[in-house]
Amino acid sequence: MAQQVVDRRDQDFLLHEIMNVEELSKTEKFADFNKKTVDMILTEARSLAVNELLPANKTADVENGNPEGVRLENGAVKVPPSYHRPYKLLREGEWIAMTDDLEYGGQGMPRTVATACGELFSGANMAFMMYPGLTHGAGAILKEFGSDKQKKLFLKNMFTGKWGGTMCLTEPEAGSNVGALTTSAKLNDDGTYSITGNKIFISGGDSDMVENVIHPVLARIEGAPEGTKGISLFLVPKIWVNDDGSLGEPNDVIITGVEEKMGIHGSCTCSINFGGKGKCRGTLIGEVNKGMKAMFVMMNEARLGVGLQGYALGSASYVNAVNYARERIQGPNLLKAFDKGAPSVPIIQHPDVRRMLLNMKAYVDGMRALIYYISNCFDQVAIAANEDIKAKYQGLIEILTPISKSYCTDKGFEVCSTGVQVYGGYGFCSEFPQEQLLRDCKITAIYEGTNGIQAMDLLGRKLGMNNGKPMMDLLGEISARIKDAKEAGLEELAGKVEAAVGKLGEIAMHMGKTAMSEKIMDAFAEAVPFQEAAGDVIMAWLHIWRATVATKAISGAKKKDVPFYQGQIKTAQYFIEQLLPVTLGKMEAIKATTSSIMEMPEEAFVM
Repeated sequence: MAQQVVDRRDQDFLLHEIMNVEELSKTEKFADFNKKTVDMILTEARSLAVNELLPANKTADVENGNPEGVRLENGAVKVPPSYHRPYKLLREGEWIAMTDDLEYGGQGMPRTVATACGELFSGANMAFMMYPGLTHGAGAILKEFGSDKQKKLFLKNMFTGKWGGTMCLTEPEAGSNVGALTTSAKLNDDGTYSITGNKIFISGGDSDMVENVIHPVLARIEGAPEGTKGISLFLVPKIWVNDDGSLGEPNDVIITGVEEKMGIHGSCTCSINFGGKGKCRGTLIGEVNKGMKAMFVMMNEARLGVGLQGYALGSASYVNAVNYARERIQGPNLLKAFDKGAPSVPIIQHPDVRRMLLNMKAYVDGMRALIYYISNCFDQVAIAANEDIKAKYQGLIEILTPISKSYCTDKGFEVCSTGVQVYGGYGFCSEFPQEQLLRDCKITAIYEGTNGIQAMDLLGRKLGMNNGKPMMDLLGEISARIKDAKEAGLEELAGKVEAAVGKLGEIAMHMGKTAMSEKIMDAFAEAVPFQEAAGDVIMAWLHIWRATVATKAISGAKKKDVPFYQGQIKTAQYFIEQLLPVTLGKMEAIKATTSSIMEMPEEAFVM
């Protein structure tokens, strides 16, 4: 049975019928990206994902009894041998900087289209894609905050994949609390800085696929204030780059270890020592003591990217599960269970298997719509004719980022777990892809800010941002789609979504007030459930939007497309009638604001 990555028909539905990306080609910025071009890009991306990235995913996973994995030899990281050819093809296809300017080695394509390609790539081989993903994020920092010299020396080499990149924040005693870092920087007479310190959990910290690795490193200049206010950001290359662009002497950057992990075995997670011999040099990125501002450019990109990762693995698990359920013959149809000699049927005919598959589909379809919607917001910012429109879409990006990161990784993992269940005992075996997808997916809820941190961000910053305007704009977008659904004949489903939206607005106000009262700790103890409830309501919004478009399209659809549109309507019905009521109960529990969490004696957890 051939393994797949994503439902291409649903990608087309989102791109062309929901997001209408062809409209972007009517603008000067995206004039080259008409429907024909977009479809061609997706076809090429799928070919690379299925033919090159996907086979390397299994061979690089040491849990599957393969010896490849990542190796540290004489202080240098050797990636799985099967990664080298896909990386070469990724570079040749200019896939690393899809949305960036041509002058830096990019393709200048709409972010919505690039996201669809990224879904294919991450769904095929998440561990592999972390190398170019981190490289692009590091390059994005230089693009916005780097000096002209830094851009000239580094940016194109990074965006074309000739050099790699990382994100160096975490330290042994400063994980999520970045302000507690101890890495130091001392100004030298030539304007460079001497960097000294240790960083851990550095994805893509080294690689033999590239000739140099560029590290953005957070450090504190001697005498700077404590906490995050005193952090600066430095560009520290593995090999020093001369002013003419040639490579100089190796910098004092040493890989001291590579973590053994639960999943993503093809991605090296490194411990790095900077300046152990007193000879590590770096240059300042941006302004002194403004390092967190610069690093957040990469972190926000990474958080959206991680949401895509979690969702993409869930999508791959779902596609696998559907294909397996269609082919796996076991047991008679329930209606003929007592008929002697009744033939066994594909398990997709069994009610509980269909329930699991529809549950997976409901989350996968909703998450895809969320990821694409946020990407389309970026495109709207890029083409906005005035500042008010730009501010509106930027606000939507801000409030949806923590929800996307947390919801798509939590639900992506749930979908992967269900994907194992559909396979039964075979799903637990490494012969099949489901267990690796489950293991690989777990990290997405942890790195780039745990999902608990995302919930704190949503409650503590995003709800009240600009006097609550982003939240109101989001509710306005949802209300517009509910109105369209009612006009399309979906009054009953739309009414249920409308009630849930009203309840979410009520709970958001309650949480905001509680977080500003003496019950602040109780409010933040409920931040994750609130964030999940918000994600559920957003899923309902996106499903009613999907169902509305499908309802309008079905009467004039080709015969082969009718089941697809019917499926959109039934999936929306399932989510709204079966899953959304649970969310309403969850919101009632949140409104009660229990004190039990914070009043629980620490000693009582384990006596």
